[in-house]
Amino acid sequence: MTNGSGANQQRPARGPGNRRSQPPHRDKRHHDKRDSREQRGDRGPREPSQPRGPRIPEGVDPAELDPSVINELRTLPEDMRDRVGCLLVAAEWALEDDEPESALEFTKEAKRLAGRVACVREAHGITSYRNARYADALSEFRAVRRMTGDDSFLPMMADCERGLGRPERALEVLKGFRPSDPALKIEAIIVGAGARSDAGQHEAALVMLDVPELMNGPDTAERMRLRYAYAATLEALGRRDEADQWFATVAREDVDQLTDAHTRTTA
Repeated sequence: MTNGSGANQQRPARGPGNRRSQPPHRDKRHHDKRDSREQRGDRGPREPSQPRGPRIPEGVDPAELDPSVINELRTLPEDMRDRVGCLLVAAEWALEDDEPESALEFTKEAKRLAGRVACVREAHGITSYRNARYADALSEFRAVRRMTGDDSFLPMMADCERGLGRPERALEVLKGFRPSDPALKIEAIIVGAGARSDAGQHEAALVMLDVPELMNGPDTAERMRLRYAYAATLEALGRRDEADQWFATVAREDVDQLTDAHTRTTA
């Protein structure tokens, strides 16, 4: 998971109080408990209780997390820090195995334990997004933005608005967003063009997608997705031949078949 910054420190839970708050007659209470145990019979030592929440797979190591995330988790008590770190790694593993529902359960538990840590809220936002729980994801990303001041979540927030059927709000979220990061810039373009298409403004969407990165630059996953969006918009406009050429281009680049371009071309 990518990390946030500026997380608030988790406050330790209150203790049970001082000794003066304890009730009197301590010896009598001790004997009452002993008599009760004798009446029930000796059941032997209790098994150690299992941690609440989903079972973490064997081999999970919180050291796999991004160093900035590890640093954020240092605001937590040590035992909780290890538990939350393992939950975040387990969520990553689940996403890599295409098990978004399992990933959501891991981040849900991490949020229960450390809801004031920005990287935990970010992780829960991402897994909610991957499960198409757009309202939940939007709430989490808004929280992370408040906590960190980081605008890099705006494209995902806008896409959540699209998922909720609100393309006009998606465009409003992206208004004035001018990221310096090339990948983030392309992501914002794709989401904005998608919002235009959602509103039936396919010509305007095509204009948004017709940027220099469409033809130039390194062969990245972002450029491949940009080209896919361009092909899909051409198809929506009824320009089938041009769309077919672009889908064929994407299919050649998409060796891992991250898109369905290979099924949408006859070239």
